[in-house]
Amino acid sequence: PKEITVAPGTRIVWTNHDEIPHTVTAADKAFDSKALDTNDRFEHTFAAEGDYAYLCTVHPFMTGIVHVRKQ
Repeated sequence: PKEITVAPGTRIVWTNHDEIPHTVTAADKAFDSKALDTNDRFEHTFAAEGDYAYLCTVHPFMTGIVHVRKQ
């Protein structure tokens, strides 16, 4: 999803199902994947509460945000 809310300690896995490469890059550069080819995966564990905006550096219009909140 474009936006998701999870608890601290949650690991999120992104999988590229396109035939075009994509990245998962935090707006503040806190995490950054390599270019993900078809079926490549990238994962990141969100330890601290906060809002983590990210984008694809190949296609900067592709954005998302992970909200990390105690539930």
